[in-house]
Amino acid sequence: MFDYGGVLSLPQPESDADAMARAVDAEPEAFKRRYWEHRLDFDRATLSPLAYWSAVLARPATPSETARLVAMDLTSWAYPDEGTVAVLGDLIEEGRDVALLSNAPAVLGEGLDQLPWIAAIGHRFYSGRMGLVKPDREIYDEMARGLKADPAEIVFIDDRQENVAGAETAGMTGLHFTDAAALREALTGVR
Repeated sequence: MFDYGGVLSLPQPESDADAMARAVDAEPEAFKRRYWEHRLDFDRATLSPLAYWSAVLARPATPSETARLVAMDLTSWAYPDEGTVAVLGDLIEEGRDVALLSNAPAVLGEGLDQLPWIAAIGHRFYSGRMGLVKPDREIYDEMARGLKADPAEIVFIDDRQENVAGAETAGMTGLHFTDAAALREALTGVR
C-alpha cells in the first residue's frame, strides 16, 4: 500500500505553489499557509473545491479561479519519483497486489487516476472519496475492508511518520519512506 505525495510523487515544488498564488493575485506566503491550514478538511471532503479555495484566498473564489487552481494543484503533484515508480513497476511485474492510499481531495484523485504510473495500480483509495483522512485509524480499517484483506497482510508505505504509526495501530506493517533505494531494501525483508 503506497502513499502518493512524497512517495510516488515528488513533494510539491515551492515554485508551483508560488505560481498558483500569482495566478489569483494572492500573496504567496499567506496563500501557502492557508493552503495547508485547510487542506485536511478538503482532503476529508468537508470542504468543496469552491469552499476550500475561498478559504485559501481568504475571499470568495470564482468558479473560473477554482477550476484554474484545481488544474494547477493537480499539476503540482504530478512529478513522479522515478525511483519509487520503478519499485512499484517491479512489484506489479512480479504479480504483487499493490494499492494506493492518499490524503487527497476527490477532485485531485480524479486527475491522479489519469497518470500512467497511477493507472497501473488496481486499488486506489483517496481520502476525499472516503470522507476519512490519515492518520485516523478509520481510514486504514476502511481500506483493509475495501481490499478484503487482513490488516496484518498489508505493508503500508508513507513519508509521514504519523501516517505510518496510524497504519501500525490498525495492525499493518508500516514502512517510513525516505527514498526508493531504502524502500527497495526494506521490501526485500517483508516479502
